[in-house]
Amino acid sequence: MADVHSKETRSYIMSKIHSKDTKPEILVRKYLFSRGLRYRKNDKRYPGCPDIVLSKHRTAVFINSCFWHKHIGCRHFVLPKSNIEFWDNKLETNRLRDERNIQQLCADGWNVVVVWECELKKGVREDRLTRLYDDITVRGNYYEP
Repeated sequence: MADVHSKETRSYIMSKIHSKDTKPEILVRKYLFSRGLRYRKNDKRYPGCPDIVLSKHRTAVFINSCFWHKHIGCRHFVLPKSNIEFWDNKLETNRLRDERNIQQLCADGWNVVVVWECELKKGVREDRLTRLYDDITVRGNYYEP
């Protein structure tokens, strides 16, 4: 099945997708900063280049898109209908790489928190951000897939 867009249009659309400073990342960073937490962003010294690294709390936070990181069981993750084999392989590779990076961080003694894009929708945002703050400061989170 051919793409519904021209090569130029598809190129333009894909150029607008960024891996850093996404709206969900900015939302989480502003919240954590307003609560007094200081962090580094996109620190390349750690596996997976976590979106937020809180060295004081030895915590790494990943803010994942439901699509690009294949959020299994999420109603916001829908596999594209065209070129299924390519997309399934690509997204599964992303998911497995995320899993390896998280396991490496945990093995190195880091707490890892994964925040999914769907958890930051308006209806559930406040609860998730509060839990994130508690996971970092109170409980010292553990990773749950």
